[in-house]
Amino acid sequence: MSNSVQAAREEHWTRTDSWLFWSFGLGMLLENYIFSLSSVATQWVPMPKSLQSLLLAWSPIWLIIGIAVAGPLADRVGRKNTFYTTMALYGLGAIGLAFSNRYWLILLFLAMLLFAAGGEMNTIMAVSHEMMPHKHRGKTMMLELNFINLGGVILGLVALSTAYQHVAFQRAMIAITLLVVLIILFFARRNTPESIRWLESTGQHERARAEIEKYYGWEEYQARQEAARQATERAQAREDGQKRVGMGLKLFTTLTISFAGSAGFGLMTYVLGPHFFPKLNAAIILVATGTGFVSGFFGLWADRWSRKWLLLIGYLGSFIMTLVIWATIPAWSKSLALFWILLIVLNVFVNIGYLTEDTLKGEVWPTKRRGTYTALVRFVSIGLYIATIYITQNFGINAYTMFNALVWVIGLAGAIAWFIGGNETGKGASLDVASGET
Repeated sequence: MSNSVQAAREEHWTRTDSWLFWSFGLGMLLENYIFSLSSVATQWVPMPKSLQSLLLAWSPIWLIIGIAVAGPLADRVGRKNTFYTTMALYGLGAIGLAFSNRYWLILLFLAMLLFAAGGEMNTIMAVSHEMMPHKHRGKTMMLELNFINLGGVILGLVALSTAYQHVAFQRAMIAITLLVVLIILFFARRNTPESIRWLESTGQHERARAEIEKYYGWEEYQARQEAARQATERAQAREDGQKRVGMGLKLFTTLTISFAGSAGFGLMTYVLGPHFFPKLNAAIILVATGTGFVSGFFGLWADRWSRKWLLLIGYLGSFIMTLVIWATIPAWSKSLALFWILLIVLNVFVNIGYLTEDTLKGEVWPTKRRGTYTALVRFVSIGLYIATIYITQNFGINAYTMFNALVWVIGLAGAIAWFIGGNETGKGASLDVASGET
């Protein structure tokens, strides 16, 4: 048995992997921290319902603009250069937000932050699959995505703890928290390489070799390559590993599940509060994202479990629980305790589907276009979420909840389609198998 094969079986977790994991996780944390800001900012200045809807739609609007720019940019200039661009915008936006005491200033600096957040998350979703060790690829992706929930928890805590303070104090605390995380993120990124897979796909072989030697060592990286090769061979020996999935099914599945994940979660977490329970807004964000964070540790088993089954369970459970919430409106509208219980159970299923779909939609594309295709799916799905904010702005609670159930039906259709016709990207499948590059 060769040394490389033996090393592949042991596939080490290196210091570079730790820096990568924390940089990706903190990037995800900032994305949701910033995305959730619009919901909190509805309480900063007096505004009519129409402007409140604009502010709630502001997050997805500028998020998708950032996604549309950063996806192709990351494929063209590299993942790391894109990260430095988004971090610079984070810093400028955070400082500006602390001094935003007018509606238009809030919109301006939120736009800057959201543009960066859209690009940041899209790049992470592409590059994490490319850079993390093969046997930890699914696990690290889901745990990084779980930092999204942590970002919401932190914002909810900051918003609740400063809710009865002056608005300027709340804005300042939110901005300071963002800057502290950004400083930590910058130091983490200084210790990470460019994506070796991207460098090699663009013909930059000498630079790829230099990055390998600097951050991993040649023997360790060869061991990883061998581990991925063996996983590909095992998958090809199984029936699901031989399945060639067409572009049509990939787009249908990723678009439907991504739309449902964005709109289904967003309507019940960020829009429900301002529209129906303004005094509970921060608490709803905290409970929903807190539930997501705790339940998100199922990702520790992501490399053993079936991605297809997790997707199906998440979307089917979210649909059924939304129907239960709709059917019990008369009961929970009189009992907040029941409302919180239902919201917690719903968000367990939502989170299973959410983490799984965010993992899937970054792994099924070829390396040269991974950033672009991931951006396309996220741009369309989040753009449709914007439409749902306006469609539902005058709905009563019954119609609003039923609309949410219909959103989950769309996601369930995508999950069923992938369960029947898609290939298995979990259970130890290599990125080559998941993306169809074998």
